[in-house]
Amino acid sequence: MSQQPEHLPSMDADYALGDEQIRDYRANGHIGLRGLASPAEIAVYGDAIRTIVKELNYHRKPIHERDTYGKAFIQIGNVWEKSEIVRRFVMARRFAKVAAELMGVEGVRIYHDQALFKEPGGGHTPWHQDQIYWPFDSDKTITMWMPIVPVTEEMGSMTFASGSHEAGYINKLVISDESHRTLRQYIEAKGFGQTTYGAMAAGDATFHAGWTLHSAPGNPTDRMREVMTIIYYADGLKAAEPDSNARKADLAGWLPGVKPGELAASHLNPLVYRAAK
Repeated sequence: MSQQPEHLPSMDADYALGDEQIRDYRANGHIGLRGLASPAEIAVYGDAIRTIVKELNYHRKPIHERDTYGKAFIQIGNVWEKSEIVRRFVMARRFAKVAAELMGVEGVRIYHDQALFKEPGGGHTPWHQDQIYWPFDSDKTITMWMPIVPVTEEMGSMTFASGSHEAGYINKLVISDESHRTLRQYIEAKGFGQTTYGAMAAGDATFHAGWTLHSAPGNPTDRMREVMTIIYYADGLKAAEPDSNARKADLAGWLPGVKPGELAASHLNPLVYRAAK
C-alpha cells in the first residue's frame, strides 16, 4: 500500500555542509556527500520513483539494437509532475539548501529532474557538459545525482574531470560517441585529473557544476543502476537566447512561456530554497 502524503518522511532537516566541502566543490566542480538521504527516506521515495520509471519506460528495442545514447540509460524527466510522493522528494528543502550553499547563492529553483536508470548490460555515458543544453545567462547551475539503490564499484558511479568547470563552454557536442572521443582527448590534453566517488550507498549523492565534464561507465552487472537527479539554478537567472537546437528544445520544454531576456521562472520552476535574511 502506498503511503499517504501526510505520512511521508520529512525532507526538511538540514545536512551539515562544512566550509572545506564548499571550497572543494568550487575548486573541483564536483563533490560527493554521504548519507544525504536516510535509508527510511529512500525506502519510501525510491519506491515511488521506481514505479513511475517502470510505467513510463519507452525502450522497446533490446540494448544491443540501440544507439549510444539509448544504451546509456532509461531517462524520465520531471518525475515530480507525475507523483505527489516524488514531488515531495524533488522539492526537498534539504537538497536545495545544499545546492544553494555549494554555489554560494541565496535561493535556488528547480530546472527539472531526471530519473536515470542504467539497465543491466547498459552502455557507458559519454563525456559531456550538461550546460550545453541549458539556456541560462549564468553558470550558476548544479546537478544532484543520487542513487536509490546501492551502487557497487563494478556497477559504476560518475567520473568527473576535476577543475574542468573553469574552462566554461568547450563545444556544442551533445551526448554521443563524438562527444566522448573529442572531450576525452580534451581532458587528456589539458591534464585534468579524473575523480570518481566509487561505491555509493542509496541516499549518498554527488553534486556537479553545469560545465563540469563527466561520464559514467557501463553497467556489467545483472542489476539496474537506479539514480535520481535534480537540476537547480540560482534564483534570478534570466533565459538566454538559445544558440543551438538543444537549447531551443530545453527553453520550450523546461521553461515554457519564458522568452530570452526574461526571468527564468515558469510554473515548472518553483523556488525551493531561500536563505533566511
